[in-house]
Amino acid sequence: MNIGDKFPDLLGKDAQGKDVRLSDYPGKKFIIYFYPKDNTPGCSMEAASLAGQYQEFLKLGYQIIGVSKDSAQSHVKFAEKYCLPFPLVADTDLELIKTAGVWQLKKMAGREYMGVVRTTFVTDADGVVTDVIEKVKTKTAAEQLFALLDGRGDVNPA
Repeated sequence: MNIGDKFPDLLGKDAQGKDVRLSDYPGKKFIIYFYPKDNTPGCSMEAASLAGQYQEFLKLGYQIIGVSKDSAQSHVKFAEKYCLPFPLVADTDLELIKTAGVWQLKKMAGREYMGVVRTTFVTDADGVVTDVIEKVKTKTAAEQLFALLDGRGDVNPA
């Protein structure tokens, strides 16, 4: 997905098996972040950073939604371990991941494989992408987003 593209209303199922729809959050803008795997160091740091600032994002009118190819059961454990207050979509069939364009060829330790490339999308209240962060700073993901939003005037709403 690129700036100007619209996310589908139905993103998938959360850890409890409930549909996650953008329309479930009327008037909210979205931070939809894609990450490779629950309970890995980078993904854990990113989730903890966003969870720690979740109330601030809500005050600014943003709902956070995390997406990975992990199972709902894995998401339950991950969310409990890090007290994540936002939904995690279990995209086990890679439908949303492929739609977003984050299922890509990766290279590590001399081998190539397909995987989720960590990416964060910011949308308006209609689910239209306004910003894309391709080089996510896992440890300071929330601060990175605040800097982006502040540059657009969203951090200090009138």
